[in-house]
Amino acid sequence: MNVTVPPMPSAYKPSRLGERLLACFTWAMIIYTMLPIAVMVVFSFNYAPAGRIALNWLHFTLANYADAFAIQDLTGALIHSLEVAVGSAVISAIIGTPLALALARYKFWGKSATDLVIFADIAAPAVVVGASLLSLFLALNLPRGLLTIFIAHVAFNLAFAVVVIRARVSGLDRALDQAAADLGATPWVAFWTVTFPLILPGIVGACMLCFMLSIDDLIITTFVAGQTLTFPLWVYGAVKVGMPPQVFVLSTFIFAGGVVLALVNVALSHRRTVA
Repeated sequence: MNVTVPPMPSAYKPSRLGERLLACFTWAMIIYTMLPIAVMVVFSFNYAPAGRIALNWLHFTLANYADAFAIQDLTGALIHSLEVAVGSAVISAIIGTPLALALARYKFWGKSATDLVIFADIAAPAVVVGASLLSLFLALNLPRGLLTIFIAHVAFNLAFAVVVIRARVSGLDRALDQAAADLGATPWVAFWTVTFPLILPGIVGACMLCFMLSIDDLIITTFVAGQTLTFPLWVYGAVKVGMPPQVFVLSTFIFAGGVVLALVNVALSHRRTVA
């Protein structure tokens, strides 16, 4: 008996109109998110009368960049933010890597509860996280300052680091570890020679995400900072009396640094892929 096999449907191809609408929507979202940053960068070159930012264009000047670190309190606040951001990003990645490996590869008692805590930490409002950390520090009689800011930032960065690194670990083939074991490698050697190089882009990505989340955090830091000022806290206080142009200049430096780090990460990932 002859059986007629119906032809396979062709792959779905969106219409040209759909492609154009999707492209327009994408570019609209990019412009929407980048426009405030572009305004900040442009007006960092604007003349600032009386040492205060003017949002009407006067004339181009490089004086703001020449005096970028003229305000000692602002420079000190930026240094505090950088110290906390770098330190919390590194510590979060160090703690988050083994936790991500455990959650992605093994079954253990309390795994579901751990998953729940991690996603609850991400979903919890910043006010709730800040108030809970403040209560903890008060209960421990721990003076608020740079140390409590650092602890708080590690606490909320850790969940993001675990999620990013876990996504990278989940995409690895377990046969690679088995092959390393067959060749005589111990679990420790297999991790450093096989697993770690493969998940390194995820670790770097987690560090970058944690750094950016930390350096611009305001709400949680407000609860735990005490008398210590970070860059966002200083800027928030300056808004009430008028911001100096150095705020836009230093913010431009931070943005440019983030762009450079992202480009370096993309280049390294592309290099590993080609190799």
